[in-house]
Amino acid sequence: MRLVRVGAPGEERPAVRTEEGRLFDLSSVTSDIDGAFLASDGIERARAAVVAGSLPELDTAGVRVGAPVARPGKIVCIGLNYRDHAAETGAAIPPRPVVFMKDPGTVVGPYDEVLIPRGSVKTDWEVELAVVIGRRARYLGGPEAARSVIAGYTISHDVSEREYQLEYSSQWDLGKSCETFNPLGPWLVTADEVGDPQDLGLHLRVNGVKRQDGHTGDMIFPVEYLVSYLSQYMVLEPGDVINTGTPAGVALGLPGTPYLRPGDTVELSVDGLGAQRQTFGQG
Repeated sequence: MRLVRVGAPGEERPAVRTEEGRLFDLSSVTSDIDGAFLASDGIERARAAVVAGSLPELDTAGVRVGAPVARPGKIVCIGLNYRDHAAETGAAIPPRPVVFMKDPGTVVGPYDEVLIPRGSVKTDWEVELAVVIGRRARYLGGPEAARSVIAGYTISHDVSEREYQLEYSSQWDLGKSCETFNPLGPWLVTADEVGDPQDLGLHLRVNGVKRQDGHTGDMIFPVEYLVSYLSQYMVLEPGDVINTGTPAGVALGLPGTPYLRPGDTVELSVDGLGAQRQTFGQG
């Protein structure tokens, strides 16, 4: 099932999207797609409503698509999780996952404008597979146990300012938490529909030029391992998002490749999860 939120910022309405692109209003089932919805078997209730044919259809003409999950409690990110990306940045293959946090307030819709911070000269792109947590998780027993707490998957654009990230602090957060720096969506695709999360292609173009063309099978630490690993050090709550890393092809790893400037467009997709498109503006 593909869950989506549509409407103006702060006024999004929960909906289900069919394979044909039709939208059905979920307002009778839930007020929003958020942690409370996921924790209370909301996906099963939504699925039952679809089967019953009881949901009114929404007009899709001109409707804005928001992030598929209302503001997450936290966004946990994994750095250097693809061998080719680690190599292009000159980093060693990490023996343990590289973990950092991103401000949940960075989340915007998949087609919203992204703002380049004032004074930025190194705003960069990163297409990522994002995991959305559906059950409270603490001290999971291993990767197999992680499957039961994953609600689904979506596309994350982990926009990054490299000067802030790497030159201004020993922590990465400054370069990761700028305003609008995490477009999410367009859909939350339930785990059963995605199948194997380690068999998905990731793609990104800047101004029509292919920059990233990777595959989740190249992750150093697979999705289910990451969920189990993180649960040993923090409690994962329903609605939390995990950005699982990006493959090679970022500006940081491509000498001579220009960073993003106002007016640039970025298009990104993950197999089975839809596509995003942003135009960058000045913050």
